[in-house]
Amino acid sequence: MKEKDTEQKNEEIRETGSIELVDKKRKHRIELLTIIGEIEGHEAVSANTKATKYEHLLPKLAEAENNEEIDGVLILLNTLGGDVEAGLAIAEMIASLSKPTVSLVLGGSHSIGGPLAVAADYSFIVPSGTMVVHPVRSSGMFIGVYQSYKNMLRTQDRITTFLSTHSHITKERVEELMLDSSQLVKDVGTMLEGEEAVREGLIDAVGGMKEALAKLHEMIGD
Repeated sequence: MKEKDTEQKNEEIRETGSIELVDKKRKHRIELLTIIGEIEGHEAVSANTKATKYEHLLPKLAEAENNEEIDGVLILLNTLGGDVEAGLAIAEMIASLSKPTVSLVLGGSHSIGGPLAVAADYSFIVPSGTMVVHPVRSSGMFIGVYQSYKNMLRTQDRITTFLSTHSHITKERVEELMLDSSQLVKDVGTMLEGEEAVREGLIDAVGGMKEALAKLHEMIGD
């Protein structure tokens, strides 16, 4: 029976990047979720691309909220971004949870990864971690240029509003970072490393797994 449970747990990690952590001393049960690679939206990404599927993540978040045995949620992030609508949907879901949530940026949390990182109640970033803030982009043919541009601005406003609402950075400062033309080659935007992201107020603290787990246990205890 134990071998079957182990196989089932390993399959869940492979498929959804999630696992339940049990602290026997504190008797806390934590749902660990990973957001890795590209955020996949309504269209499937290349088979060779690592992706986080929002149809996998949303049910896991709903399950964590509904399960009385789950005390908190820890989210590990290493993503270059992806589908804006899918990313915002996941971020809103995380922000709506009643249970304590902590996020930890490992590697990077770029583009739509920003809202995903700040959606948690408390956020950490490792010292070498990075966050890239840039304007909403679009590719392909525009049928109505002005209308498309207006829609992109509205989408961008949704992102800047979410970032400023769920962190300690102002909306005006987010927009300044988005439009900085001095940092990224052939593009506008800003890359923030660990401590810079904290100084800007985007992330709460620099830390790793130890600090993230300790904070979550503290929040659960409170």
